[in-house]
Amino acid sequence: MVGPPAPGRARQRVSRPLLVGLGAVGLVVVAAAGVLVARAVARRGPGEPVAQSIATAVLGRQPTNILLIGNNARNAAHPLTPGQADLLFVVHIDPARRQVVFISIPRNVMVALPGWRDPVPKIKGAFFMGGPALAMREVSRLLGMSVHDYVVADFAGFVQAINAVGGLTIDVQQPIYDPSHSGAVFQPGTQHMDGAQVLAYVRVRQNEASNDYRVNDFQRQAAAYGVLAALRAQIFGRVAPEEVLRLLDLWRHDVATNLSDSTIAVLALASLHAHFVHVTVGSLADSMVLPTTALPGVNAEGSIEGSYYDIVTPAQIAAQLAPYGSSHPSTGLPPLPAPGTVALEVGGDSTAALSELRAAGIHAAMAPLPASGGPTQVLYPPADLSAAEVVGRALGQGNEELVPSPVATIEVEPGD
Repeated sequence: MVGPPAPGRARQRVSRPLLVGLGAVGLVVVAAAGVLVARAVARRGPGEPVAQSIATAVLGRQPTNILLIGNNARNAAHPLTPGQADLLFVVHIDPARRQVVFISIPRNVMVALPGWRDPVPKIKGAFFMGGPALAMREVSRLLGMSVHDYVVADFAGFVQAINAVGGLTIDVQQPIYDPSHSGAVFQPGTQHMDGAQVLAYVRVRQNEASNDYRVNDFQRQAAAYGVLAALRAQIFGRVAPEEVLRLLDLWRHDVATNLSDSTIAVLALASLHAHFVHVTVGSLADSMVLPTTALPGVNAEGSIEGSYYDIVTPAQIAAQLAPYGSSHPSTGLPPLPAPGTVALEVGGDSTAALSELRAAGIHAAMAPLPASGGPTQVLYPPADLSAAEVVGRALGQGNEELVPSPVATIEVEPGD
């Protein structure tokens, strides 16, 4: 996957590969930088009014948006080593409202990247091709929110970083058994974890413990946010002031960012007593398997390779993010047809699928079609991919396979 040269980048800090992944380092730096300052200005009274007034005076009343990127490049020499953006968060800091919103962006969201040679055009690939500049541009377009600042980190130092703050207390809600991928094996309950355990916990998305806990990317994003919240609580509430300075001195060299020290400190003040919110763009219902197919304008090739994609719509994003300033979000893709323009047949006796489709406004009828023998399949005339995507989103299962076929109308073959 290659493309034009990356645009020029703003000032960066880079150093040894003791780096904190999953965007956690972004929160750590922002939090740690302001702890001593906030404690000093608030020493003789409630900290919130003083901290917030300083932050508002410096930042103004307009929110700031920061892109946190967890770079999955293995054995990276520095954070900007080309890799996929395995986790993406936009941190929306609103000092006037005393609110910090973590916006999770699913890595598999399909976006159009015209002119770039990317056969699997997902939002996570923008960082690989064009570094933080292209990633910020595409995330800004996708969310309809201006993003001009970034923090990038890889995964190499995650264990050491968590250990440096004494580990984290995590609430494991259900059993986790994933020895083959993340190596995570946990019983449910609140437990204190060291760095290696937290890393395994965060990576889980293929839990084999016969439950529906931690079995997809959306649940992994929620777990990553939980780790960020626990890390913030650890920094603000349990680390001694002199340790904060030491940790900050260590971590400030382990990220790439265009934020200045003074800006980081002020942002920390703005977030010190803020209300934290977590929002995820889209949902599992948007996930489906698309085939290798022609798709003019989506990239330089005008085609995509078969893969899992999250198909989100601008209207959906606007509805979720309008409270945080989203305006005219765009995936760069042609709009999907209205559900009421789509007609199809549903096989077998899948009354549940029939009800879901009709509830979405799709004209669905039962037909004597076979079961797929595996995941639900959506068979569609090759020219009707966008209509098939509407069907996949309406089914809402998260693993439908869209298959071009010589059929007269779209057919849904239920899975086992």
